[in-house]
Amino acid sequence: MTPEKKNQRRLRNLALLSLLLLLVGGTFAFQAFNQRAINDRLRENIPGGRVHDYYNRDTENKDVFVENYGNVPLMARIRLSEFMEKRSAGDTDFTPIVGGTIRDQVNTWTVMRPSETNLNTRVGDSAAFNTYSNLTFGWSRSGQDAPWFMPTFNRDNQDLMTASAGHARDWLTSTATDGVTDGATHPGDGTDAYWSSGDSFDNSGPVWPGEEVSHDAAQNLQQDRAPMTISQWAALPNNLKVGNFWVIDHQTGWAYWANQLQAGETTSYLLDAAQMTAAADNIPGEYYYGIHVDGQLISPDRINDFLAADPNYTHHADLSDFLTAVQNGSIDNNWGNPGPDDNVQPDQINFSIMAPGTIFTMAGEQYRYLENQGGGNHLIIRNNIITHVSFPNTNQRLTDYYNDLDSSVRAMIQPVSIPSPAPSVAHGDIVFIGDRWLPTNLNDFPQVAADMTRVDSSGSPQAFILSLADLVHLSGPGRAFPSHTERGFIVNENLTHWSWLRTPGAHPGYMWSVLGGGHITGFRDVGHSNLWGGLRPALIVRQ
Repeated sequence: MTPEKKNQRRLRNLALLSLLLLLVGGTFAFQAFNQRAINDRLRENIPGGRVHDYYNRDTENKDVFVENYGNVPLMARIRLSEFMEKRSAGDTDFTPIVGGTIRDQVNTWTVMRPSETNLNTRVGDSAAFNTYSNLTFGWSRSGQDAPWFMPTFNRDNQDLMTASAGHARDWLTSTATDGVTDGATHPGDGTDAYWSSGDSFDNSGPVWPGEEVSHDAAQNLQQDRAPMTISQWAALPNNLKVGNFWVIDHQTGWAYWANQLQAGETTSYLLDAAQMTAAADNIPGEYYYGIHVDGQLISPDRINDFLAADPNYTHHADLSDFLTAVQNGSIDNNWGNPGPDDNVQPDQINFSIMAPGTIFTMAGEQYRYLENQGGGNHLIIRNNIITHVSFPNTNQRLTDYYNDLDSSVRAMIQPVSIPSPAPSVAHGDIVFIGDRWLPTNLNDFPQVAADMTRVDSSGSPQAFILSLADLVHLSGPGRAFPSHTERGFIVNENLTHWSWLRTPGAHPGYMWSVLGGGHITGFRDVGHSNLWGGLRPALIVRQ
C-alpha cells in the first residue's frame, strides 16, 4: 500500500486580458477581468506505528515486527535484551548467567549484540546466552509468501503499548517477570502462522485495548534479504542498500528497518523464534529466561534521534550513512539502480528505491517506473508504444504482450481486475487546468475517479491499459509524469506517438488517449490504428 505526497497547490491568477479589435464598420472592445481557479486540499498527516510481539512459550515461537497504521512514512528500530538465571536443585537463590543483571530490573538485562559477521553468534556479555538459547532472525519459508498478522486495534499514537499476543506481555500492562503472569494486549496464541488469509477478528467489547471494530488479517512485507549486520550491509552494492530487510548495528544491538515503512505497511520479522538448547534443558534444577523488546519509531525527518549518543555503546561509523540512505530512499544521488539502457534481470533492480519516472531495461524490455503502491507492489509501464493497434484489438494484444514477457518478469506480475467497459466521461464535461493537462473536476464523476488500478486477488496477473484516473494520479511535480513532455512519447523532433487509455468518452465509439505531446483527449475513435500510436501496456510487479 504506496504513501501519498501532498501536491503543492498554487493559486493561478490568469493575466487580465484587454483586447481592442478594429473591425470594418466599427470598434469592438472586450475585457475579461479576474479569471480565477483554486485547487486545494485539506489533509491531516497522522503518524502511527505499533510493535508486534507474538510469543508462545510452549512452541518457542517468537515473532517480532513493526506495523505502520498511520498515513505517513516511518523509520523503525528494535533492540532485544536477554536475561537468564538458574538454580540448582536444593539451592535457595537463582544465579544470573551475566553478573550484575537482575530479573525484576529490565534495564539491567543484557543487550543482544551479535558478531560483526554472524547474527547467530553473540559477543561480549551477550555471548553467555549462546550456550542456552538460539535466536532465529528473519522469516523464510521455501515456496511460501510472507506471513499474516492481525492489525492493531490500538490506534492511539500517544500510547506506547505494544501489540503483544499469546504469552508475550506488554511492559505497560504487566511488569511481572515470573514466567506465568498474563499481559497480552492483542488476539492470538502466539504460535507460528496463527493468522492466515481470510481471518478476521471482532474487537467489540472491546476484547483487547483499542477501537471496537473488526479487522481482517493482513500480510507482512516479504523480506528482500535476511537480516544482517551493518558491516555486511556496507558491503552490499549501492543499489541494494535500501530495501525491505533488517540491519543490526552489532555495536549497539539496535536493529533498523532498511527502508521507510510506508503507510499501511508492516515489516517482515526481525525475530521468528527463540528456542532453548539442549544445554538449557539439561540444567540440573530450574532456570528463568526472558527477552525484552524495545521498539522506537520516528518520522524520516528525525534521523538525528537515532544518531543520539548511546550511554553504553558507540554507534557504528556507517550508521549515519545508513539512516541517510533510508531517509533519501537511496545511498547516492543517482538512485544506485542500473542505467536506463543497462539490460538486467529483475533481481538486479531495487524497485523500492526507484524514483517515479525512472527509465530502466529489464529482461530485454524498457519500462518507465510509475509508482510504489505499497506492500512490495510497484506500477510500471512499457516505455515505448506498440503501434498499429485499434482499441477493439487491445485485449488480444495485451494478452500476447503478457505471454511474450520473460518468465522472470511474469513471475512478478500481480493480479488486477480491469472493468470492461470502464466508466466513461465525455471530453466536454471535463474542465482542464493547463493545456489539457489535468482535470479539475474529475471527482464530479466518482465512478471514473475511482477506476484506479491496484492489486486485486480476485483478478488475474495481466498487462493492462491505464485509466484516465490512473494517468491523473500519476501526473504532476514529483510524480511519474511531471510535465506534458514526460507524459507523452516523443520519438524524435518530427514524430510523437499517442497511446490509448481504457476510459471511454461519453459518446459511443470514442476513447480517451494521451497524445504524443502529453495532452489528453476524449475524442479518439476506437477504430483508429496507425503507425503514430496505439498500445502502452502497464504492469504491477511485486518485489
